[in-house]
Amino acid sequence: MAWPSLTYTELILYIPCLLLFFYYLYNIYLVFRLSPNWPLVGMLPSLLANSDRVHDWLAEILQLENGNFYLRGPWFSGMKLFVTADPANVHHILTQNFQNYPKGDEFVEIFEALGHGVFNSDGQLWRFQREKLQLTMSQKCFCTFIGKTTQEKIENSLLPFLSETVERSLVIDLQDMFSRLSFDMTCILAFGTDLGSLSTDFPAVPFAQAVDDATATIFFRISRPSAWWKLLKFLQFGQEKRTAKSRVVGERFIAEVIEKRKREMIEGRHACPDLLGSYLCDENIPNSNKFLRDSVVNFLVAGRDTNSSGLSWFFWALSQNQKTEEKILHELSSVHHSTTLEGMAIFDQEELENLVYFKAALLETLRLFPPVPFNFKSVLKPDILPSGSGVTPDMKIIPSAYAMGRMETIWGKDCMEFKPERWISESGTLRHVPSHKFLAFNAGPRTCLGKSMALTQMKMVAAAMVYNFCFQVVEGQVVAPALSIVLHMKNGLMVRVRRRTSI
Repeated sequence: MAWPSLTYTELILYIPCLLLFFYYLYNIYLVFRLSPNWPLVGMLPSLLANSDRVHDWLAEILQLENGNFYLRGPWFSGMKLFVTADPANVHHILTQNFQNYPKGDEFVEIFEALGHGVFNSDGQLWRFQREKLQLTMSQKCFCTFIGKTTQEKIENSLLPFLSETVERSLVIDLQDMFSRLSFDMTCILAFGTDLGSLSTDFPAVPFAQAVDDATATIFFRISRPSAWWKLLKFLQFGQEKRTAKSRVVGERFIAEVIEKRKREMIEGRHACPDLLGSYLCDENIPNSNKFLRDSVVNFLVAGRDTNSSGLSWFFWALSQNQKTEEKILHELSSVHHSTTLEGMAIFDQEELENLVYFKAALLETLRLFPPVPFNFKSVLKPDILPSGSGVTPDMKIIPSAYAMGRMETIWGKDCMEFKPERWISESGTLRHVPSHKFLAFNAGPRTCLGKSMALTQMKMVAAAMVYNFCFQVVEGQVVAPALSIVLHMKNGLMVRVRRRTSI
């Protein structure tokens, strides 16, 4: 059968109609991909369509909706969320009207693995724990301990690990390496013991796996109706069954650590200024194993995940921005460093303190890839936010740090570019950006107490790695955020390593 022929005039009329039709289909597709609320089923179709890119999906909606939108689940789920990337709203929620936005009882249930530690608690219990943690972390001996243990771990574990990787021509997952390194360093700071998980044979560490299972379960619970995960927990099925087993492993390990430290302190055999030791020496802190366990676990989860996530994305950013790496190398070459027996450079925290561009590059990484991509708040009393949006006690509030780093209204038209220069003033000093615009370390009364510690460790680790080694990302891998409460990479970061021969 012959195709009908079209005249020139008909063709001119036909093509615009065809383009208009495809444009109409494309807009329907965009609505399906982005629109969070549908009749009866609420956000479910959109969530399913974007299940592999939730963080970017939320950021796109917030960009279109001027930084705020309501997100509702299916009619039977009772899920009502208010998501925001509006600095004025964030400042109101996290600082100005802080008392009206607690974590809430549902948060404690979802984050059950963290017990009643500083992240989960509200009110007087939270204030007490935060005060004690702040006191411990601000002590000069603890600050010195951070620098000393980080430098020792770099010299005795990280650099030998990377050297062996070069000698054996291995391809390694940089994210896994950072997770193990951060876990070991945080365990030393928490209870004075190095678990030695960083090794080229990547040994299994049951306690580390228990922590991973706990964080996976938290996201599992957040992303599903409470009735569903509570039923699975009751039936001991699926993710909830794995969590129960991992929790036994984790609690047994922590209990043994606490009892060991108590014996060592009674016998005068352990003078290490770690968190657990400091708490055991404080007569005003409850001596119950549960309180100590919750404190240690909260410290561990925060310390490990912040560093490993931040460092992984930092090296991904460097791999995509060679000029940034060259500027960092130039800056590092201008400061004094010590040298190991193998001839590798190590920098201490004081030497790195005044490197403006280096810190700007780290902050730029945390802007685009905040380790904790979203927050989670309840509402005590009905309130009207600065944007004019109303919130009620039957809602949950989600300030999105990930989306805030991608908002043109905050960072300008080039917000999606990796640009450390945006953090540097005309006078050459670091610009101050208010925490309600740069939410990587939270804001208000719950601002992260470990911000200084995290930046110190990240700078020391990154400096030693960049100065001594080159990292080539394996081609063809897909680098994207994982679905997690921590902004890990979905597929890790596979790299080849070689010694740097010149600066």
